Amino acid sequence: MRIQTGCRPARSMGSIGGLVFGGVCVLLAGCAMQTGSTRSEVPHVEENSSAVLIADASSTSSSSLTAVDNQSSDELFDPFAEPGEGTVEEYDPWEPLNTKFFEFNRQLDRWVLKPVAKGYNVVVPDSIQVGISNVFYNSRVTPRFLNNIFQGKFKGAGIEAGRFVINTTVGVGGFFDVAQRFNLTTPEEDTGQTLGFYGVQPGPYLMVPLLGPYTVRDLVGYAGDIALNPIYWLILPTMHNIDSIPTVVDIDERAATYAISIGARAIEIVNDRSLNLEKFQGVEESTLDLYAAVRNAYLQKRAKAIRE
Repeated sequence: MRIQTGCRPARSMGSIGGLVFGGVCVLLAGCAMQTGSTRSEVPHVEENSSAVLIADASSTSSSSLTAVDNQSSDELFDPFAEPGEGTVEEYDPWEPLNTKFFEFNRQLDRWVLKPVAKGYNVVVPDSIQVGISNVFYNSRVTPRFLNNIFQGKFKGAGIEAGRFVINTTVGVGGFFDVAQRFNLTTPEEDTGQTLGFYGVQPGPYLMVPLLGPYTVRDLVGYAGDIALNPIYWLILPTMHNIDSIPTVVDIDERAATYAISIGARAIEIVNDRSLNLEKFQGVEESTLDLYAAVRNAYLQKRAKAIRE
């Protein structure tokens, strides 16, 4: 088993999360939720072709498989329960199509992402991997901060702001999670949770190719998290086709920013997958109906996050 020396084991899913094999997702794609940690969710939703390549979900970000494995006696969900035994309704009217997308993501993870992550794991030390994960988590502070505000969780917003200041300065751009040493931790908030907070129902469960598990509400929320992150409209080209949105990048530099953003997303996905190699392997080997387990874990984790 890997011993992680950092403060955060792996969105935004971040980032789950946000990965049913999210990572898989992709070396190119862009967060089920995580609590105070950065996880590779299986990527997230396509706002448009460019958004998929550079976006991540800070929310769903944690990965569904991570959610399955991180169960504890005081957590709500039991991923190994039979379908329908959970405490939340598993509304999955598109199950025939979802299972096909799930298997597609799973095979992509098996044949592409996992082998790459294994090679990456040989080259990059654990402590560096945790630091890289911390940097990406730190960069998504704005959606977390704003969604705390939207839900009236001003203490959480203050903690997010404090974490960002401390980790960006003393923590060297977020590489070290120094804020955790001061007990500055708070549950992660995303737009999907905010919609649920105001009574928006989750809608059908769906499995998105390259991205992973969502509900219709969380998929809309993922797009909202992209819109709330100034990185995407000040620096990266995701929204540069909207004239009213300011940008610090000249139109002639878009090709370079696309390359940088795609490369950064690829690194994040491979890095997070590498951090969870043994964990995901254990889940796959111990679960008979992996699709149902992932669905159950994701829906219960999201329901719990919204209640809190």
